[in-house]
This record gives sequence, C-alpha cells and structure tokens, in this order.
Amino acid sequence: MNETGRPQDSPLSNPRADRVRKVAQLAGRPARLKRSEFLAEGPQAVREALVLHQKRIAAGEPGLVYEVYASEACLDRHPDLEALAEGTTAFLATEEVLAAMADTVNPQGILAVCGFLDVSLEQVLDAGPRLIAVLCQVRDPGNAGTVLRAADAAGADAVILTGSSVDIYNPKAVRSTAGSLFHLPVVLGADVEDLAARFKERGIGVLAADGQGQLDLDLLQDQNAARRLGAPAGNAESVYALENPTAWLFGNEAQGLSEAELSLADHRVAVPVYGAAESLNVGTAATVCLYASARSQKRS
Repeated sequence: MNETGRPQDSPLSNPRADRVRKVAQLAGRPARLKRSEFLAEGPQAVREALVLHQKRIAAGEPGLVYEVYASEACLDRHPDLEALAEGTTAFLATEEVLAAMADTVNPQGILAVCGFLDVSLEQVLDAGPRLIAVLCQVRDPGNAGTVLRAADAAGADAVILTGSSVDIYNPKAVRSTAGSLFHLPVVLGADVEDLAARFKERGIGVLAADGQGQLDLDLLQDQNAARRLGAPAGNAESVYALENPTAWLFGNEAQGLSEAELSLADHRVAVPVYGAAESLNVGTAATVCLYASARSQKRS
C-alpha cells in the first residue's frame, strides 16, 4: 500500500503478463481444481468475500482471499473495499488488465482470487440444520447460483450439490449468487441416496419439488396454518409439518428429478401454476418452496 492507501503507485498495465494470465486461467475448471481457487468478480461479490476473509482472520482461521485487483475508479466509487482489503495482497490494475482477467465482457472494476470454501456434509449435519436446499443434477450455473441466493435469502442453513451438478465455482455461478456464496455452507459432490439416508438418521424430512407431485404446496401451507391455529387440518395423513427440519430436493432444468430421486422423498410437492405457463424454472420453484418452509419455521 502507498501513502494514499492504494496498493501501489503504478497500476498493472500489461494484459499479457504472467500474473494476468494466471488469474484468467481460473475461468476454466482445470485451473480451479488444480489450485483450489476461484474468481469473485464485482464489488458485491468481492465485498462479501473480504468480509468473510476478515472474520476468519479475526477468529484465527486461514484467510479466504488471496489476491485483489481493482481499478482506481472502482476504489473511488467503493472506498470501503480498500479498508476491507487491508492485509491482503492487493494490486491496482488498468481496465484493460481487469478485462483480460475477468470472465465477463464488461468487468466491474474489481475481482478477487479466493480459496475454495465448501465444507463437508458432516459439518452441516452436526450444526443441526433446519432448512437445506439440495440441487440434483442442476447443470446451469445461473440456475445454481440463483438457488443458492434464494436459499440464503430464505435463511436456509446449507446448500448441497450432487456430484453431477454444475461446478458452483464457475464464474457465472459465482456471479449469480450475488455474494451469497460467502454467507452459508455449501457441500459439493454429494450422493443423493446417501443424503436421504443421512437426513433420515438426523430426523430431517425430505420434500421433492415435483411439478406432477400429488401434494399441492398451497394446500400444505394451508394445513400447516390451520394446525398452528388449532383448526381442522383436513386429511391428517397428507400433512407434513413445514416447520420441521426439512431438506428440499430440486432437479435438473430439463428433466426435473428422476424417479430414483423422487423415490427418496417423503412427499412430492407441486408448486401450483395458475396461469398458462407450462412450468416454473428451478430457481423460481426453489424460491417458492424454501420460503414456504422458512415462513412456517419462523412462525412456529
């Protein structure tokens, strides 16, 4: 840092420099896996990464952010980022260099190289989770990031991706989380059958989001509300207590959940569609389902 608080007097300006190429390689999965590093791009994502980094350092844990690259203009617009980056390896860079490093066509003036942050399934289960989102064969990075963001907003305790799902460290997936990747635990490479068995051991119910499901989410919420108020809940056998610890299964964008995956659930739940749309995409369906559980859990 120089006396103005900026990383150095002369910004990195050569887009073909070895350092620049090394950062740019993280747009590809092989480099990410080899180095256990990924890119966070834009002020929001970098801010959340740095906040988590500082929390870890304060707790005596290894840091998360290895390098930060920013333009003068970005730091002028977001002065808080300079303070958050204190103690990290930080560099000023020209817009041309940032464009060469970033995965986006129009970079937002700052990016950070971060270490992988996924955790083990045991860590999640040992924390006593009440709401979990499970992505089964979700392969679109934008959808995966959207579900993770929705889970964060709904107050979920973790997001779990099966082994056949997208790489959550894909730059598009990271951007789609809008910083939520740094807010809640993420488990990668899980086996859905093992998950279902582990959930059962811990008393966590499993609900499958299924457009053809026989249990209507609206009806389920009505029954839960009636039960909380002491009113008749209708067919008691169909009631699932949404306030109980729950893991929601969300399936592939095109095929949804497979029959094998559906068979692992306690109930198959359909989000009602009132208009002419054929169906909801996985991000929207996940948001509705997770909020239904979160609402019941908060009110119980």
